[in-house]
Amino acid sequence: MTHAQIAGLLLAAGGGRRLGGRPKALLEHRGGLLVEHAVRTLREGGCGPVHVVLGASADEVRARARLEGCGVSVNPGWTEGMGSSLRTGLDALAGTGADAALVLLVDQPGIGAEAVARVCAAYRDRTSLAAASYAGERGHPVLFGADRWADIAAGAVGDQGARAYLREHRAEMRLVECSDVAQAYDIDTPEDLSHLE
Repeated sequence: MTHAQIAGLLLAAGGGRRLGGRPKALLEHRGGLLVEHAVRTLREGGCGPVHVVLGASADEVRARARLEGCGVSVNPGWTEGMGSSLRTGLDALAGTGADAALVLLVDQPGIGAEAVARVCAAYRDRTSLAAASYAGERGHPVLFGADRWADIAAGAVGDQGARAYLREHRAEMRLVECSDVAQAYDIDTPEDLSHLE
């Protein structure tokens, strides 16, 4: 492992439509907010700097969440889906000198620092492409070497995020099995709130 700078990119813009419009970043988990938990996960997993993309209720998230030391962007087009948040985040990281971005979603609190560290360890150079896998299925977090950011951003539309890009470049992707240290559930519906502590 080289001494690469791997930025943590947290996508936390969602409005929680299926949660009755409760922004996911503001859900409570382990005595704090979900967005704070995810920032801590990225830092403890070895990422730095950490950049957070907000959208729904961005002013309230800024007011309530402890995001000291993080870069924060607000995605004005967050309702278009995850693709626009990914573009916003990669644009914000473009001038930081980071060698790669590790992308984590705010609504996956079952993914902890150990999975983040494993995927970071798959970094080889600025063309690296890696992702956590769960029983062989690709999931999050995903690592994008900086040389790939422009192409990924160009294809990030709607709610697909980088899915199309990842499909096209499947042969170059390193999958890092994480099912022994993480659970890849999403907090999408009221039933999913049972995962939160």
